Order: sequence, then structure tokens, then C-alpha cells
Amino acid sequence: MKITINGQEKEFTSSVNLKKVIEQFCKDSQHVIAEVNGTIIKSQVWPEKNLSNGDTVELVNFVGGG
Repeated sequence: MKITINGQEKEFTSSVNLKKVIEQFCKDSQHVIAEVNGTIIKSQVWPEKNLSNGDTVELVNFVGGG
């Protein structure tokens, strides 16, 4: 299964949900916004959101600073 994550194609051997992808690619999931195929997905839904072959995922981390 191929999924595009932040513009890079990644291959997975089995089905995967959004929460697992975020845990794998983001150090801190508390400050992440996740978008799948152009739709923002609320964090409460991440464990239930199964990804499909060809999906496009954008993950944005917010970092504070001054």
C-alpha cells in the first residue's frame, strides 16, 4: 500500500491507521494537524481513520518560539 506523506511516497506492507502514521513520523503528536486527502481530521478520530492505497496525508507540527 502506497501513501504520500508530506509529499513523499511511503510504502506500507499492511493497512495502517492515521494515529500509527502520526506516531511514526511526528515526535510530538500533541501539536500536530493532520489532513487526509484535503480534509482536516480531528485528533479524536485518528485511531479510527484507516488509510487507503493512494491517500495523501499532510502532517503539520506547530512549534512555539520567540
